[in-house]
Amino acid sequence: MTAPAGSARFSALSRGLAAGVEAHGDLIGLVLLGSASEEAAHRRDEWSDHDFFALIADGRGAQVRPDLSWLPDQDDLAVTAREGEIGFVAVYDDGHVFEFALSEAAELDGAVAGEATVVVDDDRGTTAELVARARATAAARDRFDPENDAALVFVKLLLGTGRARRGEVLNAGQFVRGAAVIHLVRAIRGRFGDRSTTRRDIIDPLRRFERDFPEWGARIAEAASAPVEDAARGLYDLAREILEPGWDAFPARAADAVARRLGF
Repeated sequence: MTAPAGSARFSALSRGLAAGVEAHGDLIGLVLLGSASEEAAHRRDEWSDHDFFALIADGRGAQVRPDLSWLPDQDDLAVTAREGEIGFVAVYDDGHVFEFALSEAAELDGAVAGEATVVVDDDRGTTAELVARARATAAARDRFDPENDAALVFVKLLLGTGRARRGEVLNAGQFVRGAAVIHLVRAIRGRFGDRSTTRRDIIDPLRRFERDFPEWGARIAEAASAPVEDAARGLYDLAREILEPGWDAFPARAADAVARRLGF
């Protein structure tokens, strides 16, 4: 069975989450995030999942976290797993995914949030206050430093290619296909400005990059899909082609040093 995210199934799961939180004596808040929020409902498609915060009453986190029986449609749950101390994921038989933090409010200090809808709150407004802080934190961090990110592209490509030549191909892929791509995307966004037609994801600059910069997005994805050293060379060439022309702050000396060291 498949369940397009814009369907009644998605809304039913949202209602089920709210009901589960409201009925639980130690849960005091629920925030739907990203495309699960009403602010971003227009973005939902068949691959949208539920991202959310579920807030636990102060001092009750250790007791509450082991029991996820408040999640809706228990008979349809295929698996639940933990990601760190307060992070969880759940997958249903139809492939729908929940990714969430289950925590006390203090444990989410420093959390970031873009689109967010408060669904359940206590009488003190604890959840709304948390969301306001998370939005403010996200806005404060939503800054690009293209010169620094461009320099880091070449650093990560150098390190990754070196690991590959040492035989550490798996680790090399993290540098080349992961870190270098992230810094290249950040450098492009910072260098050429925000081209988003709708609100850009202020937490993850990779989200919707292909929509905002379709040609470059496709070419970066193609380069990154190659074997790791070929990927590094392709990304190196793209970084110079895209970023360098007409930009006095481009870190050409670093790029040249990497090319000499790697034989590019």
